[in-house]
Amino acid sequence: MEASTRSATIQVRERLEELTRPAATGPELLALADELFAVARVLDDQLSLRRAMADPSRKPEERAQLVRRLFEGKLSSTALDLVETIARQRWSYPIDLVDAAVTVATEASLDAADQRGELDAVEDELFRFGRIVAADQELARILSDRSAPTEGKRALLDQLLAGRVSPVTEQLLRNVLTASNVGQAENAIERLSEVASRRRGRSVAHVTSAAPLTGAQEQRLTEVLTRIYGRPIGLQVTVDPAVLGGLVVQVGDEVIDGSIAHRLEAARRRLAG
Repeated sequence: MEASTRSATIQVRERLEELTRPAATGPELLALADELFAVARVLDDQLSLRRAMADPSRKPEERAQLVRRLFEGKLSSTALDLVETIARQRWSYPIDLVDAAVTVATEASLDAADQRGELDAVEDELFRFGRIVAADQELARILSDRSAPTEGKRALLDQLLAGRVSPVTEQLLRNVLTASNVGQAENAIERLSEVASRRRGRSVAHVTSAAPLTGAQEQRLTEVLTRIYGRPIGLQVTVDPAVLGGLVVQVGDEVIDGSIAHRLEAARRRLAG
């Protein structure tokens, strides 16, 4: 992310906080998130619109007036204010406006989870659904297919999620996984899970183990990683017999591979050399 886009995104997030905290309720925040996700889809579909909203040759207020002409009466006052705020910023590329709308929609949705006391549950549900997708190649293929009909994806997600997860989890997955630029579904879900974890003031350690960890083992590993990284660490544990024994731990871009499979492969390379 380039500096101008990073700064602009911070401004939009701060405006969200000004407009919604502490008065907005959970239902109001969910409704706001739906509006912002809808704006992101419009911007994604209409190249000429996002170019006009990001045009540096226009004054910020001119870009905001364009937003009012297009969206006034179609959005709530809060959503309209946020989209105007997006238009007033300087962005590195027009496509960054789509990412900004998705980012602030995600934040509003997680604010709703916070209001409902469901942040823990949402993070866990996102992680578990990501594991389901990772384990089902056909499901992963369909959800990652940019050419697949959006309505078909939505119907599939409704079938999988409706009544089984928090409304926040359902809202996030439905909107992110039906976006035209979803990419690999498993990665998109993992990013959502990490955003939810950061909202709880934690970093995420993705742990792969040959067998399920006991509660005591998870607690011990959490304590060790928290000391190593100097900040709270939450675990997301995946069981994979292929590691044979030991653990593979990933925190951000750093991977600690203490698996038996890794050690055997290293020994094989030394013998071959």
